[in-house]
Amino acid sequence: MNIPVWVNGELFDPRQAVVSVFDHGLMVGDGVFETVKIVHGRPFALTRHLDRLTLSAQRMDLAAPDVEAIAEGVEKLLAAAPGWALGRIRITYTSGPGPLGSDRGDQGTTSVVIVDEQKPFPATANVTVVPWPRNERGALAGVKSTSYGDNAKALAYAKARGGGEAVFGNVAGDLCEGTGSNVFIVRDGRLLTPTLASGCLAGVTRALVLEWCGGEEADVPLSALYDAEEAFLTSTTRDVQPIRLVDDRELPVAPGPVTTEAMRVFAERSAADLDP
Repeated sequence: MNIPVWVNGELFDPRQAVVSVFDHGLMVGDGVFETVKIVHGRPFALTRHLDRLTLSAQRMDLAAPDVEAIAEGVEKLLAAAPGWALGRIRITYTSGPGPLGSDRGDQGTTSVVIVDEQKPFPATANVTVVPWPRNERGALAGVKSTSYGDNAKALAYAKARGGGEAVFGNVAGDLCEGTGSNVFIVRDGRLLTPTLASGCLAGVTRALVLEWCGGEEADVPLSALYDAEEAFLTSTTRDVQPIRLVDDRELPVAPGPVTTEAMRVFAERSAADLDP
């Protein structure tokens, strides 16, 4: 089954969907994106994701995306999809075609929506701490940008060492985030996650876990991950995933009682409201 691709308001066969080779999303990573979970044919937390897409575009000084048109595109693609138990929507928004350098062009932005099936993540995660820090003071700190070279290299580094996700510290030496996830730890019985000032992305699942399950935002040293009583990752497509190994260090329990409760509450609340 060929599910169409939505490009700038039109539906295309995936073999015919194209963007310009001069598009700055390709040329210099000048764009933003969102990944949205599909649950039994419906998007989860689409409003929050579109709000974050708009905020990311604003922080990159891009024109505001037409989120109503993008939402309509999502609906059209889901109507053509087979209704997977679990899927993903990729929304990409770039500054559009431009010159062969960092200067932006004036031909308008590019919007693309693609849907596909999502395979479930493993029941527990093994993570690898990478040697390159996030710069919490950088221009793109906390922006969901298409400039993902750092993440691609970090994830390849982790997988070469048996990890399923890479975890970054920041320049200050504090815990930051994964390549596509936020990190929570249990320390002295407290559920903690790095503050947004650490440079981490303001994850949609991260925010919902804080709202529904409690927890505190705090700056914690990267070393605290190794000594955590429990730890878990959150992301759009993995929900709450317990961490079993940090590098070669096995955590005491995965999932522990705090993580188990977070998994339970998140599953119940997310099932009750698809657009919280």
